[in-house]
Amino acid sequence: QLQLVESGGGLVQPGGSLRLSCAASGSALDYYAIGWFRQAPGKEREKISCISASGIYTNYVDSVRGRFTVSRDNAKNTADLQMNSLEPEDTAIYYCAADLSGSSRCRRLLPDIDDYEYWGQGTRVTVSS
Repeated sequence: QLQLVESGGGLVQPGGSLRLSCAASGSALDYYAIGWFRQAPGKEREKISCISASGIYTNYVDSVRGRFTVSRDNAKNTADLQMNSLEPEDTAIYYCAADLSGSSRCRRLLPDIDDYEYWGQGTRVTVSS
């Protein structure tokens, strides 16, 4: 069974950058689309980005577009989320998720929570001065 582990979270000042990594094990990541979500305390989990299985297609929610970049390296079985120009509003637990059944849907939309079969445990990002 596919397992996902996020890493790279931490405390960063406004305007700073962090790079989150999603490492997969138990199965090859090649045929899975990867999604990134975040959840702030007391708020619903929010979809923010996705990347198709091949890495050709990506999508972003408006609030992070132009600041965040999703990528993947199937040879390393990882997917990354580069976060630049971070704002306090970006403070949340960040999750990666994998979707096998709809591995190419990222081309046209951001898949929802229930579109993903596998989830990581999350990594905390705090943006504060």
